[in-house]
Amino acid sequence: MATQRALLLIADIGGYTEYMQYHRSMLGHAEAATKRLLDKVVDAARGFDLIEIEGDAAFLARDADGLDGAATLTALTRTAVAMHSSFHAQRRLIELNMCPCGSCTRTSALKLKFVAHVGDVATQTIRRRKKLVGMDVIYVHRLLKNPVTVPEYLLVTDDLYANGGPASAELVAHEIAQDLEGIGPVRSFYIDVEDIAAPLADLPAPSLLLRLGATFDMVGRGLPHVLPRRRVRSLASAT
Repeated sequence: MATQRALLLIADIGGYTEYMQYHRSMLGHAEAATKRLLDKVVDAARGFDLIEIEGDAAFLARDADGLDGAATLTALTRTAVAMHSSFHAQRRLIELNMCPCGSCTRTSALKLKFVAHVGDVATQTIRRRKKLVGMDVIYVHRLLKNPVTVPEYLLVTDDLYANGGPASAELVAHEIAQDLEGIGPVRSFYIDVEDIAAPLADLPAPSLLLRLGATFDMVGRGLPHVLPRRRVRSLASAT
């Protein structure tokens, strides 16, 4: 099985479990909100291929052959900033739509964090779906369990940061030590996304037309989750 060098990136929605549990009464809108957020995150990851949606996270990759360390790290940080901006613009639009349910009005608890690694991967095709396999794929997923306390960050592996050259020098990075299951002790570096992204206050306010469109979209997405439950209740009351 042939291998290739790839830049691996996972964009993970923080606070997702608590958000879904808290808003179970409007599960349809909560699911619709997170789907819309992930759609925008993936759309903003230009140059990356979507490998898989993993619940509340998007796993992406791009070919790293021919890219030096500085170009790889620069491409990564620019992509993370674009994804972060798209995520929060969409989150803001959802929160400002005219549906009063908690799933729509309290998306501010959701954050976006990233982990990234460069490594060798192989490609498998299972039922016409492309999957990446290899120890480095496991490595990047293990990075999600880390001691970073800031809500939104970009965590990169030692090699990715150390080989970044001038791109690394421009970042305010913090070193952490991790002991990854099945891999052992590793060194990583994280950057607070607030240090590299534009302030969220600079995002344009959505227009009334966008808010109306978002409202109808959320109502439409929520109906399939509401109607079956009502039908089940009506059948139960008839017996």
